[in-house]
Amino acid sequence: MIRNIALKRNFLSFVIFISLLSFRSFSQNPDHLTVIKPGEIDEVLTNPGMGFMTFQRFNGDDLNEGAGWTEGFPIDYQSFDGDLTNKNHPATTIAYWRIYWKFIEPEMGKFRWDMLDKALAVARSRGQSLLLRIAPYGTGNEKDVPEWYRKIVGPEKNWKFNSPVNGWMVDPEDPRYAEFFGGMIKALGDRYDGHPDLEAVDISIVGAWGEGAGSELLSQTAREALINAYTGSFRTTPLIALLMDKKTNIYADSQIPVGWRVDCIGDLGFWASEQNGWTHMNDFYPREIINCNVQDDWEKSPISFEICGTFLSWRDGQKYNREQVKYIFDQSLKWHMSSFNAKSSPVPPEWEDLVNDWLRKMGYRYALRRFTYPESVQQNGKVPFTSWWENKGVAPCYKDFTMAIRLKSGNREAIWVTDANIKEWLPGDIVCDGSFFVPWDFPPGICDIQIAIVDKLKHEPRVNLAIEGKRSDGWYQLGKINIIN
Repeated sequence: MIRNIALKRNFLSFVIFISLLSFRSFSQNPDHLTVIKPGEIDEVLTNPGMGFMTFQRFNGDDLNEGAGWTEGFPIDYQSFDGDLTNKNHPATTIAYWRIYWKFIEPEMGKFRWDMLDKALAVARSRGQSLLLRIAPYGTGNEKDVPEWYRKIVGPEKNWKFNSPVNGWMVDPEDPRYAEFFGGMIKALGDRYDGHPDLEAVDISIVGAWGEGAGSELLSQTAREALINAYTGSFRTTPLIALLMDKKTNIYADSQIPVGWRVDCIGDLGFWASEQNGWTHMNDFYPREIINCNVQDDWEKSPISFEICGTFLSWRDGQKYNREQVKYIFDQSLKWHMSSFNAKSSPVPPEWEDLVNDWLRKMGYRYALRRFTYPESVQQNGKVPFTSWWENKGVAPCYKDFTMAIRLKSGNREAIWVTDANIKEWLPGDIVCDGSFFVPWDFPPGICDIQIAIVDKLKHEPRVNLAIEGKRSDGWYQLGKINIIN
């Protein structure tokens, strides 16, 4: 009796075991399904709208010498030998040009758009887009507002909120400032909004170099007039606002999605001895990002940072060690940065590995983790596919790109552009499934199936992926599929 009970228990266990095996087999990949899991690569990727940028120059130009730099003036074009390599500096897809108002509008209503047209064209020829700031003024007479505007408002600088800290060269409360400086910005938007080679435009309204010092003192009337000149004129090209003050940044964000930037990343003590230990990295940025309510702006708009000083001044002047440099990089990633202006200053060789690791995380980094499709399909048949991606960066891609699939057999190819919105591919996992139909006249036989992130106009690959299989034309080989007639 005991033996029979034991046999029954063993038989029941066997039945349960077989049932579980059947269930597991059924719930796994079905037959005749091709499953691709591309190998991941670790190299630094150069991609549109992210990474380092050149400053007042382009890919292939000589860097600034020593720890200094220039800004605000017309570009001094260097001779170009065809080599796009930036010695001691990462490859870039962005060229940043900062110029003062006086050079763009030397005569009232007469704009030097030819300078901007040339900068855009040269940037394109060097594999870059142009990030632009037209600052109202800098410091000193050489960097003043346009001469014609100075004649209108006169030399008086004894207005209510004038101070050396603000660095205002003219009174922003004077309605003529919004009329003329704002008018130039409106003319800029009328001509260039949506230009394919214009990466973004900085919102620059007051303060030396247009960095926004004293913006918290503006009346709401002046604030809105200056911000509206940008947000009303640029509806396609991204705008990036300086981190100014709560009222100004919140108002800009209330008009359209706006990114933000800061221009002193890496300040761990540049002026600490003069300011009771105060630093940008520890005493200003962490709090002001929250106070200005911009901590989530990265989900819709790009975040761009600029170095405080240069890498050489970090090393030779501030005497930063590797731990301090890594701390600065980690903080910037926490704030979801996409791009960085090192002022075309060289990267010290002893920090090159830190910079490369930083670049692997900056902006977006898309890796296709899994892709499935049927082994075969009839001509004019439907091909369902599934894909799992991972964004291993800290921000999405803000470009109007999408995912595309290509079938290729000899000289014949067919491309399907999906409705995937890459702008929504935030850090972490992304699932993008769908289907497409094979053309009725596509050649039967074994053909290649490939994938890419493409632009929506020409359907050309635009993004380097963090996976193996890249072809010379930018598409990534996934596998084979059999087309049956």
